[in-house]
Amino acid sequence: MLFALFLLPILIVPIGILIVLARLDTGASGLFLQERIGQYGKPFKIYKIRSLKQGVHRLGHMDYHATSFGGFIRVHKLDELPQLFNVIKGEMSFVGPRPDLPGFADTLEGEDRIILDIKPGITGPATLKYKDEELILAKQLDPENYNRTVIWKDKVEINKRYVKNYSFSLDLHILLKSIKNA
Repeated sequence: MLFALFLLPILIVPIGILIVLARLDTGASGLFLQERIGQYGKPFKIYKIRSLKQGVHRLGHMDYHATSFGGFIRVHKLDELPQLFNVIKGEMSFVGPRPDLPGFADTLEGEDRIILDIKPGITGPATLKYKDEELILAKQLDPENYNRTVIWKDKVEINKRYVKNYSFSLDLHILLKSIKNA
C-alpha cells in the first residue's frame, strides 16, 4: 500500500489523461468498473481505463471491439493503471493471482481455493505466461471452451504454486518482469 501511495502523485495526471482520451475515443465514461472475485471469494469492483467502443460488451474472453487507442493501452497494460486505487483500498496487491470474473475463482473447490487466501494482484505469474491470452484465444475454434478447459486450469496450477512459494524476492522478480514486458 505504501508503494501505491508513493506512485499515486506521480501517476495521477497520466491516469487522468488516459481516462479523458479513453472517453473521447470510446464515447463513454473513460473509467470502467467491473465486478471481480477477490480475496476469500469476496466480490469487488476493479478499476480499468475503458478500451472498448461504446455499447460493446466483452463476451467471455473474446473481444474484437477495442478502439485503436484501446488496443494500444491494452497491449501496454496501461488500462490497468487505475488498479492502483484497488491496491490503496486494500482489495488488491501489486503481485498475486489476477482477479477473475464471477464464474471462475468463486467456483474453485478443495485445494484450488488456496488461491483465494491472498489478495489478487495487478500482475502475477499466470499473467506473465498468458500475456498474449487474447491472441491465443483468437486462434481457437471454441475460445470459451479452450479458456475454461485449458488456460483456466493451467492458471489455477500456476497460481497455486505461486501461493505455496510466495516470497518478497519472487514478487519483485514478477513485478520487474511485468514492467519489462509492458
